[in-house]
Amino acid sequence: MKVSVITVCFNSEATIEDTLRSMQAQTHGNIEYIIIDGSSTDKTLQIIERYKHITAKVISEPDKGIFDAMNKGIGLATGDIIGILNSDDFYKSADALSKVVNAFASGVSAVYGDIEYVKKNETKKVVRYWRSGIFSKIKMKYGWMPPHPAFFVRADVYKKYGTFNTQLRVSADYELMLRVLYKQKIKVAYLNKTLVCMRIGGNSNNSIKSRLKANNEDKLAWKINNLDYSFFTTILKPIRKIPQFIFKNKH
Repeated sequence: MKVSVITVCFNSEATIEDTLRSMQAQTHGNIEYIIIDGSSTDKTLQIIERYKHITAKVISEPDKGIFDAMNKGIGLATGDIIGILNSDDFYKSADALSKVVNAFASGVSAVYGDIEYVKKNETKKVVRYWRSGIFSKIKMKYGWMPPHPAFFVRADVYKKYGTFNTQLRVSADYELMLRVLYKQKIKVAYLNKTLVCMRIGGNSNNSIKSRLKANNEDKLAWKINNLDYSFFTTILKPIRKIPQFIFKNKH
């Protein structure tokens, strides 16, 4: 199967080479790599140019936010499977995409795995480990979600159920997974492996203010989908992250 991987970036000169190197190292034989750049003004595009042999499409233009840029990439993708690799993330191993493709062979519509949070400038140091576990609706009702960087979807899921809702600035990834997993009940498989390493800090977790905004958007995600929202979802969603800092076992 053909895998389309989308990287969205803006002024990412400090981290994007790790992303590109991990893409270059992938052993799966049929990869379409798409980069959507938001008109970077640093050396991001010069670094990408050095890896043009692995990129199928590179677009650099203003966008309306990270999820708008991801939607652009999805619109350009021609693969059977689509994944998102952020510009400060990288795949844990050279066979990460091969493992994902093998998991899709069972006929599922989505596959997800685990991620490791690593130190920003010391990427071999794991500070947090997100072990996803097997999906269930009740777990999602009480705050569970898979890590979006390790979430891969068949292209026809986006065609059938839509892409990222740009009304949400922080929780559009959560809303998408809620929509397809919980509401639409697509068939999904959990891959019990670390697929992605992610530098600590992120769009929804870097301050109390942004966490509160994410909580409000999480509630909106349920409302948008006409789903009954539990008060405990907001409470338990951040609490579920505590063991990720305690148990940092690697796969």
